[in-house]
Amino acid sequence: MTDALKRLSDEGVAIWLDDLSRKRITSGNLAELIDQQHVVGVTTNPSIFQKAISSGDGYEQQLADLAARKVTVEEAIRMITTADVRDAADILRPVFDATGGQDGRVSIEVDPRLAHNTRATIAEAKQLAWLVDRPNTLIKIPATKAGLPAITEVIGLGISVNVTLIFSLERYREVMDAYLSGLEKAKERGLDLSKIQSVASFFVSRVDTEIDKRIDALGTDEAKAARGKAGVANARLAYQAYEEVFSSDRWLALDKAQANKQRPLWASTGVKDPAYKDTLYVVELVAPNTVNTMPEATLEATEDHGEIRGNTIAGTYEQARAELDAVEKLGISYDDVVQLLEDEGVDKFETSWNDLLKSTEAELQRLAPSEG
Repeated sequence: MTDALKRLSDEGVAIWLDDLSRKRITSGNLAELIDQQHVVGVTTNPSIFQKAISSGDGYEQQLADLAARKVTVEEAIRMITTADVRDAADILRPVFDATGGQDGRVSIEVDPRLAHNTRATIAEAKQLAWLVDRPNTLIKIPATKAGLPAITEVIGLGISVNVTLIFSLERYREVMDAYLSGLEKAKERGLDLSKIQSVASFFVSRVDTEIDKRIDALGTDEAKAARGKAGVANARLAYQAYEEVFSSDRWLALDKAQANKQRPLWASTGVKDPAYKDTLYVVELVAPNTVNTMPEATLEATEDHGEIRGNTIAGTYEQARAELDAVEKLGISYDDVVQLLEDEGVDKFETSWNDLLKSTEAELQRLAPSEG
């Protein structure tokens, strides 16, 4: 069997796992994935924590201790999630050291309810960086309009950032601009730019899901021919934008100061439509200096039957542009789709966070010691 995951790594794609739970940490599973399946990073989000903590597996003792201390539900969640991220960061520390700080990273997201509040997002990012207290963490900030100045300020403080929920090419350019502005601030402050890392999480499958839904509603043969192409095309054009920005004069000045490029990270890479290959968003987005964060099912599918055929982004930009234009010609507005997806993305994470608050509160009440 060919080692598809090794080939993917050799092509310059960093393989990160889009999942974390205490059980994964304590059972040795995370260490095993690093050792055997070329996993070099971990991403989390409010939905992942909601699923992990609600399962209850491994959290009982900490919840009981928190209940005994009568902490608020918000504080309890922060204590639990930062403990998991800290432990995962420690497991990944050798990777971090071996890659000069590029990989071996664990991401933790600011409270999604702050997505439209710049000041609160900055304050929360600083607090999370302090709480986790590991050099190999990334603080996740959503790429909302309010998130952009927060990204600049947090990077300017020397805190490494994973920018999340990017759907549109225009917003992606704004994210790269916010990153460069942050590096310029950090440089002015005399910070070591080589220590600051960032990834830009560009979402893939959700673009296809929304556009395919609109294509299916049209129902014509011409429309059906455009199914399942927009997500990959959009991501490929994002890589084109990345290549442009990180070869600009503005970038070269920062490069001289030892700054790191902000790598594109392909997120939402689990295939939602069974009509498509389950490795679609891995094998069609292979290019140097990228990250692909995968749910475990996608990681296993890639290992089992992923066909890694070298760089699958180079030379595709004209075709990718034609594929997005074909969708637009059907009367499906790209701008409308990407704005809807950003709004929905924030809402989904907020819903997961609120569900997590409710389930954690119920657990704290159940485990609260009786008075006396």
